Amino acid sequence: MLVFCTIIFIALLFVLIKINVLPNSSKTWALLVPFEFFLILGFFIPLQWGAPAADVRALAYTVPITPNVAGQVTEVLVEPNVEIQKGQPLFTIDPTQYEAALEGLQAQLALAKTRLKQSEELAKQDAGSIYELQAYQAQVQGLEAQIKNAQWNLDETVVKAPTDGIVTNLALRPGQRVVNAPNYMAMSFTDTSEIILGSQVLQNFSRNIKPGNIVEVTFKAYPGKVYAGEVVHMIPATAQGQFANTGMNITPQSNQAGPFFVKIKLDDEAFQNELIPGSMGTAAIYTENVQMAHVIRKVMIRMDAIMNFVKP
Repeated sequence: MLVFCTIIFIALLFVLIKINVLPNSSKTWALLVPFEFFLILGFFIPLQWGAPAADVRALAYTVPITPNVAGQVTEVLVEPNVEIQKGQPLFTIDPTQYEAALEGLQAQLALAKTRLKQSEELAKQDAGSIYELQAYQAQVQGLEAQIKNAQWNLDETVVKAPTDGIVTNLALRPGQRVVNAPNYMAMSFTDTSEIILGSQVLQNFSRNIKPGNIVEVTFKAYPGKVYAGEVVHMIPATAQGQFANTGMNITPQSNQAGPFFVKIKLDDEAFQNELIPGSMGTAAIYTENVQMAHVIRKVMIRMDAIMNFVKP
């Protein structure tokens, strides 16, 4: 934009010289120097305070799919890059050992209930021990709890989608053994129920940003278009501000001001939720300060939208 304004000013000087309003001299062309200072100090520096611009990215949560039970995969029930509904089965695990465990506990429970009933009959006739009765009652309750857990394990042999989304890099195949371990992932699931727009704004340009500020966004994938929105909030913490309890003294680190993350919501929520995660663009945030610079930013964001036709 600075180059564009400079070209316009040069063209204006050229016209004024041609119509003899200004002489064609070094003093006339020297007007470029104060003009540049005026643009930089009067508009482009305050522009970053009143209407900062930054890259914007469409983000989606990624859920690592780790099964709750271990076993051999018997069937993979989804295709990669196909929309999946919440609760839809992803893959199944051989249930044989979990069915056997459940059946064994059910058999024990049936016997324990029979013994409990017999003990109750004896207690009514004052022919049995109260301690034996209480022991059978505890045994029945314990087995019922174990059966509940065994049934849950059996149900977990069918692994289901935690929410609406897609599986992109699907490498899981029948016959592969999966385990329930913290660092193991059977597949990576992308949650598409909510697409988040995030922009990283330099710290010295972020001080005037508030929730509700008007935003205009362009996307590389949609050249020539400008979408309206607003600031939801600025994330109140960053990794640089995290104090980790390691049990050691503070380790000196190099200090560098990292950007702050601003969450943005488009007015067209349907379009936002159709964005492919990773979609890149530019966001212009119009604060309540230095409003005279907003016009320049509006021109710049539209120029950026047009340049998206050719600029990678």
